[in-house]
Amino acid sequence: MEAISVEIVNPKAKKLLQNLVELNLIQIVPRTELSDMLAKLRRNASEVPSLEEITAEVETVRQIRYARKTY
Repeated sequence: MEAISVEIVNPKAKKLLQNLVELNLIQIVPRTELSDMLAKLRRNASEVPSLEEITAEVETVRQIRYARKTY
């Protein structure tokens, strides 16, 4: 599978892409700033953390912050 990024200039192009999705020729995957940042970090890292590892770390930090606010 090959992934590319496309900027839509003409709204008619979006309809064409939707038609290709309906024919199961392509899949549209929305990109977020977080996924862009993770992709950049993963390119430069020797050991890549998984999304699950990142989520676990975020949850741990949130629990610590929430515990501080309740006192």
